[in-house]
Amino acid sequence: MKPTTVKDSSQVSRRDVFRAGSMASVAGLLAALPLRSAAAPAARLPSRGGGPNVYERVGCRPFINCTSTFTINGGSAQLPEVIEAVHEAAFYHVNLDELMAAVGPRIAELLGAEAAMVSSGAAGAVTCGTLACVAGGDPETIQQLPDTYGVKDEVIVPSWSRSTYDHAVRTTGIKMLEVTTYDDLKNAFGPKTAMCTGQVNMLRGKNPFTLEQFTAEARKHGVPVLIDAAADLPLVPNPILAKGADLVAYSGGKILRGPQSAGILIGRKDLITAAFTNSAPHHAFARAMKVSKEEIVGAYVAVHSLLNGRSRKAEDDLWRSWYKEITAKITKVDGVTTTVSEPASAANYPTLMISWDPKKIGLTAGELGKMMLDGEPRIKTHAGGDGHQFRLRPCAMYDGEQKLVASRLHEIFRNAPGEKPVVPLKPPTVTIDGHWDIDLQFTVGSAQHKVYFTTDGNDVSGQYVGRITDKPVTGTVSGNEVKFTGGGKVEATTLNYAFTGHVQGDHMSGEASLGEYGKARWTAKRRA
Repeated sequence: MKPTTVKDSSQVSRRDVFRAGSMASVAGLLAALPLRSAAAPAARLPSRGGGPNVYERVGCRPFINCTSTFTINGGSAQLPEVIEAVHEAAFYHVNLDELMAAVGPRIAELLGAEAAMVSSGAAGAVTCGTLACVAGGDPETIQQLPDTYGVKDEVIVPSWSRSTYDHAVRTTGIKMLEVTTYDDLKNAFGPKTAMCTGQVNMLRGKNPFTLEQFTAEARKHGVPVLIDAAADLPLVPNPILAKGADLVAYSGGKILRGPQSAGILIGRKDLITAAFTNSAPHHAFARAMKVSKEEIVGAYVAVHSLLNGRSRKAEDDLWRSWYKEITAKITKVDGVTTTVSEPASAANYPTLMISWDPKKIGLTAGELGKMMLDGEPRIKTHAGGDGHQFRLRPCAMYDGEQKLVASRLHEIFRNAPGEKPVVPLKPPTVTIDGHWDIDLQFTVGSAQHKVYFTTDGNDVSGQYVGRITDKPVTGTVSGNEVKFTGGGKVEATTLNYAFTGHVQGDHMSGEASLGEYGKARWTAKRRA
């Protein structure tokens, strides 16, 4: 029998002791947690980390993630050295002001910036950067926000460079002032202008004016510029700072492959100092945007790895090899094709578009996506809706998982039914033309909206009007069943509602899907 090798006590490090104790404690705690459902077997994913799967123990099944860096699906796969650093940092305590004072300059030096701070995601970085430009380091203004009385509270933004993510700017209480043309920009500055902002698309493509023109006009008026580059990689030299931006926000949990809830703000030293002053752990508007000592260390290690040893080219080459494996497997099924889209810049990565001919494979993307997620192991994809293709993104996958993905897709495509017959709509048995008042009942609260319908056979059109939105209606009526769209635009966010229900005379009722905001029950009454 082979003798067991025992470490001499002089070779046992503090880390070994901590890890042994912590892993034993965690294992014991998790073992005591019952599985929520004995009927549904846990997903059989490869074991990583050497311990029990905490997600399964609390009744949440993990999945292979083909959606890459999407926050809702957990972000990208953290680098092993980041995981190690976060684990080690958990066993010690430090003062967060002192930690940021130590880590910030190191990140800044690595990225070629004046200064840097770690934030609670890229959204936290954007909010803290906005606060730096609006409140600076003035304690009274810091405490006053989001009340902007007597404070510069206008932020200039190109209309074509807005997104739903600029809610991170608006949350501070400021007003977004949209400009479209270069003349608009030159005429937009005034005594209340606190900042200019935009997305990273200002760096690329044919826009009405360039990022250089944007920053040059802002500089004439002494107004700082903040660019949200969440999904990009912080390159050296930094192309956004080089074109005159004062602050740039990055996500730590996307292609940087750091902690998923961390972000990085780089740029002017005075503004970075003010941004951190307005952030946690300080008692300010962004106190809620807390970032832990573990995340700060993990973000630093991710940046350090990017500039010292990590090869983005090697990662892209590995992912391309996965695409070849997947393609070779699934294109054995007649009607399946794939296309690799190469990255537009060094900050991006190749992706794989998977398409199929609906005349040969009678599945929608939504049906395929559900089958992938419901199987063993679970596989999360972008496949959704009524189309017949989806894009696979690799940054959250681990080597070997591409084989499981290829095998599952091949099985689903091979066993799929042929062309799906078109189910004709029933002749309408009700008339819905006219004005209707809609009562929406949310999980908490309610709202009263309006809709105007006109019909042409089974086709429904018209106009939907919310409390502050409006949108053209599309839909169908089949028998006494109705389906129609609603929603509209609020600031830079487009709300898309999908209504389904039944009609009885001058009354309708049913369920509305609110997208990422859940569902609502609704009733409607036709106006006389």
